[in-house]
Amino acid sequence: MAPGCFVRTRSLPPGADELSGYFVRMSTLQDVAERDGWRCWVCDEPVDPAMPVNDPRGPSVDSRTADRKSKLPERLAHRACNTRKGAVKVVIPWPDRLNVLEPAPLITVADRLDRKGGRELVARCPARKDAQEAADWLVDRFSRLTPNLPLTATVDTGGGQYLVTLSTTRR
Repeated sequence: MAPGCFVRTRSLPPGADELSGYFVRMSTLQDVAERDGWRCWVCDEPVDPAMPVNDPRGPSVDSRTADRKSKLPERLAHRACNTRKGAVKVVIPWPDRLNVLEPAPLITVADRLDRKGGRELVARCPARKDAQEAADWLVDRFSRLTPNLPLTATVDTGGGQYLVTLSTTRR
């Protein structure tokens, strides 16, 4: 990784108003990567800091995140993950190892919980063990997907199945 890699973002300094114009703040790839723990926000796999930035598994900074109002304007992503998503909305996949029925789209869930708070049903499971495993995975995944959003996962019974719900306090 080149030490001079920078990312440009627009932000207003404290006390500035919209009419005074935008100021440019520079973030280094190293800063963004360390904040994200060298983990790709799209695929949730580790990013190797020794990989060249032009390698598909190399580090890149995604300045166009799914949540435009995010307090994290840039996120770390593999070059391939960043390029593949392009201008389309990112879909965070559920792991194949989880036995879930009708899993909710995680980016949409994260956005709604961040904006409105409350609780949201995210999956149905045939067994309590499957539901608990999904709940544990969701809390872990959301801790990296939306680090500033404190949430809890609960497993409830309903209609002969187990329901996984995420909840947070209203923001």
